[in-house]
Amino acid sequence: MPTGVAIRDPREQLLDAAERVLLRDGPNALTSRAVTTEAGCAKGVLHRHFADFDAFLAELVLDRIGRIDNQAAALREAAGTGTVAHNLTGALMDLFGSVAVAIVGLVISRDELRARLRQAGPAGVPVLAEATAMVASYLTIEREMGRIAADADVDTLALTLIGAGHLLFAGRGGAPPEAGAVDRVVTTVIADVVQRRLLG
Repeated sequence: MPTGVAIRDPREQLLDAAERVLLRDGPNALTSRAVTTEAGCAKGVLHRHFADFDAFLAELVLDRIGRIDNQAAALREAAGTGTVAHNLTGALMDLFGSVAVAIVGLVISRDELRARLRQAGPAGVPVLAEATAMVASYLTIEREMGRIAADADVDTLALTLIGAGHLLFAGRGGAPPEAGAVDRVVTTVIADVVQRRLLG
């Protein structure tokens, strides 16, 4: 194993390696040795950049949560275009088709990691909490535009969509559900607020 190879951005290289291990082998396989082996660097590199392995894992989770901000911006920009169901289906496919489901599994499996993340972020399960906020923000805009019912409870709808989306994608061994299956769930969840808007 190379130990003296210079790497340009060791933190990012280690985070990317951890994501690959997580996606390929699951949260139980995510060890400092597995990460540094995957990154092709000495184990000491990880400990030079992070206080301990749980600090490293917290950085991994927070970095991947940061990606939801970009998805949230794109979803808000889609408000008023296409259909609400189509926009939400695409958002759930993008969100859960990425590393999000694996990150949730990692957080659930490690007590110390959960404790650190609680200190750093909002209440709730990391990734799922941010994803719920993303969907609620989008639905708020659609409600203001009159594309869903004016009295739509966007927070409850967002929780329902994220919970259902997570269940659709979890435990599938890397084989995501078809877009049609996601669309059926989304359409069912939002049917009432879309129908009432049309009738109103």
